[in-house]
Amino acid sequence: MEQTYFRKGFGLKKELRPLIDAEYHSALVERVRARGYTDAFGDVTVRLAQEFGFCYGVDRAVDYAYETVHKFPDKRIWLVGEIIHNPHVNQRMTDMGIAFIYPDAKGHFDFSDIGSEDVVILPAFGVTTHDFATLQKIGCILVDTTCGSVLHVWKRVEGYARDGFTSVIHGKYSHEESRATASQATKYNGGKYLIVRDMDEAMLVCDYIARRPGHLSRDAFIAQFRKDYDIAPDMVGASSFDAVTILAEAIKRAKSTKADAVIKALHGIKNFDGVVTGPFYGFTRGGQVIKPSVVQIVKDGEFHHFAVIDDPAIRNLH
Repeated sequence: MEQTYFRKGFGLKKELRPLIDAEYHSALVERVRARGYTDAFGDVTVRLAQEFGFCYGVDRAVDYAYETVHKFPDKRIWLVGEIIHNPHVNQRMTDMGIAFIYPDAKGHFDFSDIGSEDVVILPAFGVTTHDFATLQKIGCILVDTTCGSVLHVWKRVEGYARDGFTSVIHGKYSHEESRATASQATKYNGGKYLIVRDMDEAMLVCDYIARRPGHLSRDAFIAQFRKDYDIAPDMVGASSFDAVTILAEAIKRAKSTKADAVIKALHGIKNFDGVVTGPFYGFTRGGQVIKPSVVQIVKDGEFHHFAVIDDPAIRNLH
């Protein structure tokens, strides 16, 4: 069976190195670097950042792109997004005949023009699990240049989802790397993530969890979520968020992360208003949650609110 997935290049690095060095390496930069990252040209002093140039992941991805063009000279070659947000590099890729597939405003890619005989380069940022599965289904040749450091983060997100934790990811919601990283949480049923763009959004989340003065109400928190991401709140995700919030409150009360102390504190939480899915009355002796039941109807794949069942008799089952 013909190999259709490549992650370690094609063994052409040594052969193509002179070409890549000629296009991406500068004798002037090497001179400044060799002189302690500072050089004088007449009355002008140039200082060069010590960490200058491509990171390892981008360097490797550029190498693989060149190798791919030489390995498959007669095939159509596509690149998902950009290897790096650098006009010079992107123009060079275009000159070599690589076609770019750009995402829409929400970060989604359209692979409808790709055929099974084509070659697709995955960028150093990586792609979402959904996009990867779609490309595999097409049957095209995949050249995966995902950076090793990115893969390391993916494994952490996947592990957190497996263990029932929510990953908080810093990035733009529509950016390829953010979406690809977040998608690793979806490998497990109920896996959840939260993407915060900046310090302001991070503080909104921290203030909400810690119940600090001025924190958003649950309705305001949901409204903020809807406004930022233009999608309806996910009840499963909201329930997961509530679970983390209640656990954080228990740890705060217990002043410890030891299991016995946290469990005791959990059973002491009653009539807690710090959740987003409605009133939380506490736990039964058996550990079941006491709260109103939200009844929803699923229509066209979406949840629609129907009713809330809140029997006062169940509130005293602590």
